[in-house]
Amino acid sequence: MKYIQTKNSLKAAGHYSQAIVHNGLIYVSGQLPINPNTGEKINGDISQQTRRVLDNLNTILEEVGSDLQQVLKLVIYISDIDMWDTVNDICKEYFIDHKPVRTIVPTRELHFGLKIEVDCIAICE
Repeated sequence: MKYIQTKNSLKAAGHYSQAIVHNGLIYVSGQLPINPNTGEKINGDISQQTRRVLDNLNTILEEVGSDLQQVLKLVIYISDIDMWDTVNDICKEYFIDHKPVRTIVPTRELHFGLKIEVDCIAICE
């Protein structure tokens, strides 16, 4: 098991790992829509927040030799079920032909009042 803290992403802010590589897979902790270069929280609409989260995931994956096309499973938490269609449409932009296993979980509130958080499991060889 190898703990991952990438250079181009925010450091874990609690008692958890940003990601762990084990047996050819990378497990990435939940990513919020926060700009990793500035620490700025993206408080825009769900489209902006979703794109930022998927970009953040991709940055972590690429730094360990993977990418979004290697994602096996996504778990997406959204603060309102009415955002489902928008999030789904943006996922189609990032996962054009690839369709990872996915769960969208509507929840009441997310940290910092943000609208989305996403974690994933991907192939990392």
